[in-house]
Amino acid sequence: MAFALISLENKKTNQVKLAPIGFSWTNFFFGFFVPLFRGDWKWAAIFFAVGWVTFGFGSLITAFFYNKLYAEDLLKNGFKVKSLNGADKSLVKARLGVTKL
Repeated sequence: MAFALISLENKKTNQVKLAPIGFSWTNFFFGFFVPLFRGDWKWAAIFFAVGWVTFGFGSLITAFFYNKLYAEDLLKNGFKVKSLNGADKSLVKARLGVTKL
């Protein structure tokens, strides 16, 4: 289970998205459907291809890093951290590999 859930906000579009940090159990069980439902088309296509090539076992691997990829993509696309929802800031920074939140 993800150890933290952070809120990210895009000031230009006024969108707020939640990004879990940690292991993705939903990706483990549902594979490429998770990025598909989140509107993350790039990773949905990649995970579909990985799942197809590995006969569905790709979600065993992708579950370890998908939440990090999703949060990093949101940060690159203009989202800023709105709230850490009680998570430890230094631990979230370490997991995301960023210096500034």
